[in-house]
Amino acid sequence: MTPPLDLQRALSDLIGDAHLVPCALPGTDLSLWLLDADNMDRAFSQEETRRILHEPPYWSFCWASGLALARYLAANPEWVKGKRVLDFGAGSGVAGIAAVKAGALEVVACDLDPLALASCRANAELNGVKLSYSADFFAEADRFDLILVADVLYDRANLPLLDHFLSRGREALVADSRVRDFQHPAYRRLDILDALTLPDLAEPWEFRKVSLYHSKR
Repeated sequence: MTPPLDLQRALSDLIGDAHLVPCALPGTDLSLWLLDADNMDRAFSQEETRRILHEPPYWSFCWASGLALARYLAANPEWVKGKRVLDFGAGSGVAGIAAVKAGALEVVACDLDPLALASCRANAELNGVKLSYSADFFAEADRFDLILVADVLYDRANLPLLDHFLSRGREALVADSRVRDFQHPAYRRLDILDALTLPDLAEPWEFRKVSLYHSKR
């Protein structure tokens, strides 16, 4: 199986000998094109580190919160079945793909990064599902039943987005492992889920505990 050429070139520009490989996600029936784990088990050159920090290839990982949310939707398909869903900051598209698999009527993968949208397309094809795509959340109409959000709050500058998700959807599910129980009057924590990032970054145990929050109008 050959990785998408545009994504492989983008990854090689950052990390010379890195490869995308299809990886089965534990606890799911999903697979994603991810950075090969062997490339994480070495020291990066100063130039590689500079490039990675300047333009991190978030889309080449399955982050813990995305994996946790995908598993949650598979186990609780009533959240998405027959509904119109937008996957905000989609990255690899794992949450949106899981929503399609769980019976969503429509799923829009939304991300500012064109490489992330290319990754979503490749991963949708890998899993035999269909997604729609958007590069601008605020250009979307207020027509969604549910907004999915995973691994977006790693940057506290993104916390104000919590006030905007319900401007485009009736409900929101937010999965996050970085902000310990954020305080927002419109959101309540539903559960704490176990997951890990793939390829494994050997993150501290607290980043393997994913909080799931819910809000509705």
